[in-house]
Amino acid sequence: MFVLDAHGTPLQPTHPARARKLLAKDRAVVARHTPFVIRLKDRTTAGSEIDGIEVGVDPGSKHTGLAVFTAQAGQRRSRYALQLDHRGDQITRRMRQRAAYRKGRRSRNLRYRSPRFDNRTRPDGWLPPSLRHRVDTTLAWVDRLARWAPVRAVHAERVAFDTHALSAGRSLEGVEYQHGTLHGYEVREYLLAKWGRSCAYCGAAGTPLNIDHIHPRSKGGSNRVANLAPACIPCNQAKDNRPVEEFVTSPRTLARVRSQAKAPLRDAAAVNATRWALWRALDERLPTHAASGGRTKWNRTRNRLPKSHTLDALAVGKVDAITTTVSTILVVGCSGRGSYARTRTDRYGFPRLRLPRRKAFFGFQTGDLARAVVPSGKHAGTHAGRVAVRSSGGHTLQTPHGPIKTSWKNLRLLQRADGYGYSTQKEAGAFSPA
Repeated sequence: MFVLDAHGTPLQPTHPARARKLLAKDRAVVARHTPFVIRLKDRTTAGSEIDGIEVGVDPGSKHTGLAVFTAQAGQRRSRYALQLDHRGDQITRRMRQRAAYRKGRRSRNLRYRSPRFDNRTRPDGWLPPSLRHRVDTTLAWVDRLARWAPVRAVHAERVAFDTHALSAGRSLEGVEYQHGTLHGYEVREYLLAKWGRSCAYCGAAGTPLNIDHIHPRSKGGSNRVANLAPACIPCNQAKDNRPVEEFVTSPRTLARVRSQAKAPLRDAAAVNATRWALWRALDERLPTHAASGGRTKWNRTRNRLPKSHTLDALAVGKVDAITTTVSTILVVGCSGRGSYARTRTDRYGFPRLRLPRRKAFFGFQTGDLARAVVPSGKHAGTHAGRVAVRSSGGHTLQTPHGPIKTSWKNLRLLQRADGYGYSTQKEAGAFSPA
């Protein structure tokens, strides 16, 4: 648990059991519900021993792993872990929808608006909104962790997939290479990420995988990444040099393999486009050490840890041994803070209904974290979750077990909406020192 002193300065994180004792003895108060942060009443940094902690960052296209750990003599002990779920795809979809609305309006018989040509230029380092969102949310959570814990350094994975060389399927030289990304790539690691670390033909996971040519090289197949797929040893041996049409008998499986093989390099391109912007922004805030994805995988494999975003963040950089991992991680979903528009549109982009001009009702607004004590009925009991408000006062509480509708009088505010949704899940392969 994160701990603050009497003046709000971060102290060394503590064990949940000790945090409960401090709260029970009235030596501390709850400063934040999720992530859980306490503030001591009788302690300051002057009378405390602070060793400091470090943060590992495993950036990804859809998910980013963050691990808070202590490092001593090359050994890491995990203290906290969270998985940040991005909404870049949602931003892209909404922007395309907005563009379609505007295009439709221009082609209809509406009032005329003369075209504008302002010779707009993009500043250096510009990123599309969907990619800028990935960088900004990661930076925001590193800043939050630095406010709650004494962060001394950041270890960030700087993965580079050379999409140009991956698509070409051959070595590039001279002028050809100047048109692609100039950093190296790892075909095997990319294929494992693309196919979900499972066999492309039978779906087996957790087993050694070989790289198979979907269309055999002996029959004219190439080394392009679109012709490569991970295959378990039995499938690889059974397929031999047969075309995929002869080996796969199920039409559905064959269609899945073909579509997955031709899937675009969208995720790799997103990581490539944001890796330098993220690293520079982190380095401006805290001492940041960059490491390759190959080293992260080697550290994780050497310590016998399963594949996950948070465990990858724990294994980033130079590390000799990982002695402790957490059993539960916090999953942070980027939900946004609502919409400025107080209307909803129809399929053509025109308003069809109007929302209230204000967002708060009876002291709550949508997205607030609250606890409901329902006295009677089929939902009698205590529940916690995010609130969806109604002007009538009959708010809805979104809980892990489903929505619960109750009066605002039964709700108690735990935390104001901050644009994120929180849930927890078990960490795979968690262990503690004997």
